[in-house]
Amino acid sequence: MDNQIALIAGEGSLPVVIASRLTDNCNPPVVYSIRESIGELSEYALDVINITKPDFGFTIKDMKKRGVKSIIMAGTVSKTLVFKPSLFDLTTQRFLAGLLFRDDHSILGAIVDFLEKEGISVLSYRDIVPDLLAKSGHIAGRTPTKEELDDADYGFSICRAVVPLSFGQTVIVNKRSVVAVEAMEGTDATLLRAGSLCKGGTVAKMMRLDQDERYDIPAVGPDTLRHMAQAKLNCLALHAGWTLILEPEEFQAVAKKENISVIGVEVCRSL
Repeated sequence: MDNQIALIAGEGSLPVVIASRLTDNCNPPVVYSIRESIGELSEYALDVINITKPDFGFTIKDMKKRGVKSIIMAGTVSKTLVFKPSLFDLTTQRFLAGLLFRDDHSILGAIVDFLEKEGISVLSYRDIVPDLLAKSGHIAGRTPTKEELDDADYGFSICRAVVPLSFGQTVIVNKRSVVAVEAMEGTDATLLRAGSLCKGGTVAKMMRLDQDERYDIPAVGPDTLRHMAQAKLNCLALHAGWTLILEPEEFQAVAKKENISVIGVEVCRSL
């Protein structure tokens, strides 16, 4: 194959969806899995290589041996790995040691630069799953209340202020008060923390406005809504056009069952 694609697959259903669509287009990927279980992802892979720990040295050599010219990075990886350098190979340790900042934006951007210097291009998956991008306006569940719309607007104003600092992709607001802001713990833990502080609230989720769309596009799914229901959060406001909704049919069903309003909000990409 002239342009063998590799998929670096973290946790979640997004890597499965991407691998499935690549296979449907007659270009099944070589999968480098950093998942606990490969599961159904193996059905759509040309081959699966399990990466038990971050190992840039082995991965680059293996990609070149297989003729990989392009890669896609998708799925979640624990952000706490950055505090466990003993798990990394020497190449990865040197890579991390050379970084001035170790936030998501800096690390992922540096990984892209590293791969491209090795002659491997990094592809965006946004165009592979355009139907999963949140649309503007009402998306699922009930119609939002005026108070929820006001809280959504306020939540996005907070996101715009903090997301450029590489945290706060998810903000929970109740009556125009910030209840919780996402940091390294991830979205689900942030939702549950908000639920421990108050009853009710609106969740705003936004992509960094200068983010490279080849990686780290925000994603939600049915489990996001289930965690919101557990935390007694009422409304989910998504960055329209820049947030993926995974398992959309189940997502719609859970929003209706849990009486959660889901909306898409237009946010200008220019800073």
